[in-house]
Amino acid sequence: MRLAFWRGSEMRVTIFAAGSQGDIQPCLVLGKGLQQAGFQALLAAPQNFADFVQAHGLPFHPLRGDVQQIMAGETGRKFMETGGANPLRSIPAMRKMVGEVAIQMAEDALQACADADALITLAVFAPFGKTIAEIRGIPLINVEPTPVLPSGDFPAAGWPIQRNLGRLFNRFSGFAMLAVIWQWYRPFVNEFRSRFGLRPLKSADFHRVLTSTLLLGAYSPTVIPRPKDWPETMHITGYWFPGIPTGWRPSPELEAFLEAGEAPVYVGFGSMVGNRPEHFARLVLQALAESGRRGVLATGWGGMDVIKASANVFVIAAAPHGWLFPRMAAVVHHGGAGTTAEGLRGGKPSVIVPFSFDQLFWGKRVQELGAGPQPLRARQLTASKLAEAIQAATTDPRIKQQAENIGKAIRSEDGVSNAVKIIQQVLGAG
Repeated sequence: MRLAFWRGSEMRVTIFAAGSQGDIQPCLVLGKGLQQAGFQALLAAPQNFADFVQAHGLPFHPLRGDVQQIMAGETGRKFMETGGANPLRSIPAMRKMVGEVAIQMAEDALQACADADALITLAVFAPFGKTIAEIRGIPLINVEPTPVLPSGDFPAAGWPIQRNLGRLFNRFSGFAMLAVIWQWYRPFVNEFRSRFGLRPLKSADFHRVLTSTLLLGAYSPTVIPRPKDWPETMHITGYWFPGIPTGWRPSPELEAFLEAGEAPVYVGFGSMVGNRPEHFARLVLQALAESGRRGVLATGWGGMDVIKASANVFVIAAAPHGWLFPRMAAVVHHGGAGTTAEGLRGGKPSVIVPFSFDQLFWGKRVQELGAGPQPLRARQLTASKLAEAIQAATTDPRIKQQAENIGKAIRSEDGVSNAVKIIQQVLGAG
C-alpha cells in the first residue's frame, strides 16, 4: 500500500461518488473541506454532474453513466414505486439498471486514481472502492450519509420493517441489507477484479472492509447517537452541509410570495414520483387546500407536473434547502438523507413520505426524535392523510419545539471540519 506522511498540500485524494445529487453533494462538500485544508481533492462522479461540481470550484473527473437518466427511465420509475421497497426484489432491478454502467464507472474511477495517494468512496460502493484501492496500492476511506453498519440499536436503513424488535433482529436486518447491497454489484465487482488477477470478494468481505477501514458517518450524533457496538474505526462527524451557491438569489416572485402571508409549507419529492407525477401533484394541492396552508411546491427532476395551482401555492423547480427551509412552517418530502438533514437543521417540523431505499428509516427517525408525525408511505398516501399530517406538524407545540431544539443542536456542529481532521490524522497529513 502506498502511504506516506505528507503535508496536506501535497496529498492527492480522489473521491468516488455516484447516484443522485443527494449522494454527490456530501462528497462535494467534503472535497471542498479537504481542498481548503490543503489537499488536492478530485471528485469522480457521473458526467451529468460536471457543471454542478465545477461551479463549486472542485476539480472533476467524469464517470460514464447518468444515474438520474437511468432512474427517470421506465425501469427506474417502476423500481422507485415497487422494487425499491422490497430488498429481494431490488436485486434484479438494480442489476438491470446499473449493469450497463457499473464496470464503466469502475474503469473511470480507477483512472481518476492514477495519481491519487488515497481514495474516499461512498460506503455502499465499498467493494468497488476496495478493488480500486488494491489495484492502486492506496488507502481507502468510506463515507456514509446513511448508516450501513449493522447495529443492535436500530433496524437497518432500507429494511422494510422499521420497528425496533430487539437487538438481535436489528443486527440481523443490518447484515441482511449488507448482503442485499452486495448482491446489487457482486457480478460486476468480481468481473472487474478478475481483470487484475484479484480474488473474488464474498458477502462477508463487504462487512470486513467497512469495519477495517476508516468509516465516516456524515450525520449528526444528535440524530443518531453513536452505537456502542460499532468499531473504533467508525466516526460520526456531524452533517456535511453545502453553502448557498455563489450568486444564487431567489426570484422576486418567490420573495414576494413568502412576504405576502404566513410561512408556507414546503412540499417536494425529488426524483421519487415514479410513473405518477400528476397524481402526486394533485394530491399535494388538495392536501394543502384541506389543511388551509400556503405551500411552496418543488417539482424536482422527477417531474411532479402541476396542472393548476392556486394563488396560495408557489411552484418552483428547486431552491437551496439551506435558504428555503428556515422560511417554512414545515417541510414535506420523501425522506432522502440530505433533505432530511436540511429539514432538521432548519428547525422546522418534517412530514416524511417515504418511497423506497433508506427513506422510511429517516422518516421513523424523525418521528422518534419528536420532530415530525408518523411517516406516510407513498404507496398509501391520500390527500386527507397528508392534510392531517401537515396540520399536526404546523400546530402541535411539542413537535414545533422539538424541531427547534434539534435544529439548534445541529447548527452548533461542524461536521466537515471534524471529518477533515480525522482524515488528516489517519493519512498522516497536515
